[in-house]
Amino acid sequence: MKKELECLSNKEMAVSGTEVPFLYFRRLSEHPGVKHGCSTRVGGVSKGFFSSMNLGFGRGDFDENVLKNYDRLCNAIGFAKEQVVLPDQVHEVVVRRATKADCGKGITRPRDYSCVDAQITNEPGVALAVFGADCVPVFFYDPVAGAIGTAHAGWRGSIGRIAEKTVKAMEREFGCIPEHIEAYIGVSVCGDCYTVGGEVAELFQKEYKNATKRTAEQEAEGTCRLDLWQVNRTILEEAGVLPENIVIGGVCTMCHSDVLFSHRVMGNDRGNMAGFLMLTE
Repeated sequence: MKKELECLSNKEMAVSGTEVPFLYFRRLSEHPGVKHGCSTRVGGVSKGFFSSMNLGFGRGDFDENVLKNYDRLCNAIGFAKEQVVLPDQVHEVVVRRATKADCGKGITRPRDYSCVDAQITNEPGVALAVFGADCVPVFFYDPVAGAIGTAHAGWRGSIGRIAEKTVKAMEREFGCIPEHIEAYIGVSVCGDCYTVGGEVAELFQKEYKNATKRTAEQEAEGTCRLDLWQVNRTILEEAGVLPENIVIGGVCTMCHSDVLFSHRVMGNDRGNMAGFLMLTE
């Protein structure tokens, strides 16, 4: 399966050479101040349709398998699962500041927060997680202020401009300047694969027409293709992030559902992937 992962590498992202493989952004990896990585389906211990690197609790997999998967992947990236802070993603636009006191929440101890789709921190050793299986994960790094963030931007989060809200929260909490922030759009469904209909299609046609495409048949059906990568690029630019500081990873979950989990392909019978970002000590 590791050989199949080679097709995921492109000019923006690459596959690690570690025993447990993960994806990483080439540019972000050049910063000595952070560690990061994005899981695939490969390298874990889960069985059946969870095979094999499932990082989602509560989906029907054995908790002990999920914990082993966290151990394997986190060790490969370079931190411990006890340093990770899990969000509580519900397709809302709440941004929460995480601290060292939150480390392990959602994995080794219960969360005492809910409805959190974005997290920020300026404390080293706090590994922020973001889940995905088609939805867009966005990673933020301000090398000047020494702050990071992660956000989960499905269509609801994108129309709610969660990426902009994360930038604003980093400004407010850490004194970040948007021009200093680098934003990385991670592994998720591409604009050629993702189709929406009804009110959702009309909403994005109105607000982000440059990120939608319609054939004559789709026009009649009331559907369109939607490029959430471009939607979030637009949102980030409007939030003040410089175009040259926005990196689109270009790896599609639906195009590579043999090695990546995709909700559109698999439905609920699947595992969860996650991305991680941590400031180093």
